[in-house]
Amino acid sequence: MDISNFDYDLPKDSIAQFPLSQRDESKLLVATKAVEHMHTRDFPSLLGPGDVVVLNETRVMPARLNLRRLTGGAVEVLALEEADNGRWEALVRPSRKIQVGEELLDQSGKAVLRIEEVTHKGTRYISSIETEMREILSVYGEIPLPPYIENNEIDKNRYQTVYAQNENSVAAPTAGLHITKETIDRCEGAGASVVTVNLSVGIGTFQPIATDSIDEHVMHSERYSVEADVWETIQKAKRVIAVGTTVVRTLESVASTGRLEGRTKLYIKPGFQFRVVDSLLTNFHLPKSSLLVMIEAFMGKSWKNLYHLALKEGYRFLSFGDAMFIERGG
Repeated sequence: MDISNFDYDLPKDSIAQFPLSQRDESKLLVATKAVEHMHTRDFPSLLGPGDVVVLNETRVMPARLNLRRLTGGAVEVLALEEADNGRWEALVRPSRKIQVGEELLDQSGKAVLRIEEVTHKGTRYISSIETEMREILSVYGEIPLPPYIENNEIDKNRYQTVYAQNENSVAAPTAGLHITKETIDRCEGAGASVVTVNLSVGIGTFQPIATDSIDEHVMHSERYSVEADVWETIQKAKRVIAVGTTVVRTLESVASTGRLEGRTKLYIKPGFQFRVVDSLLTNFHLPKSSLLVMIEAFMGKSWKNLYHLALKEGYRFLSFGDAMFIERGG
């Protein structure tokens, strides 16, 4: 299938540049038996006894470091994840100019990071000079907002979910940004169970597919884990509602491998047989992204009509934007 099937015209002014003052004020396009316009605060009204709502509790790391070379040149480092022996994998810009063994300095001139070899993916390994990498991130790092967010002065806490626990992601599970503690209480008040899983959201999640055919795309790898009692609750559910595509990847990875933790490169595209997830709360995604490919696999080609309607009705797109609630095979 050609990637052009997953393209659409996304006007720049439809890309949300800031979060709304209240998380649950976002619009919610509901496409179940009929198409309705709601708000994310109405999400609990779509639930009932026996439903299980699944959240990704990952927390975004302060992964972006603005350092400099001994020559004075600026270097941006985006720490992706821990690799081995204290080394981390990272994106380094500019990468080609920087030699193996070169040390990067903070703004006072103190050496904090050492650049090591290039990985098979074109990223670099980095290591801390005096302390652990997480200490370096806590001192020098900042939360990396998506590149299409032009205002870097946004409160970075709004790029975290209210239930974030494990600091191991470089991007937020953005559907969860709509969920408040009150929303969770009201979900449980409707008779639904609310459980959490963990998937470390990698930079590849939001990158457009670069190949002409979706079948040629190589999916990125991400760490995931699901507690045994959570998986048992999910298996007994009347209906499983995933909050975000990262939750879909997590649950369907467990179902396909039988492993409650590990790494997943699961690529969900049309023809995929879903075993777990019945409904999905998700944001509006970038054109030509693997997330859109997943949406079509989940609900069919009708997503195109929903996106057209959302744009027409002034919905806000991407990470700080609005959301939709869809059902499998709808």
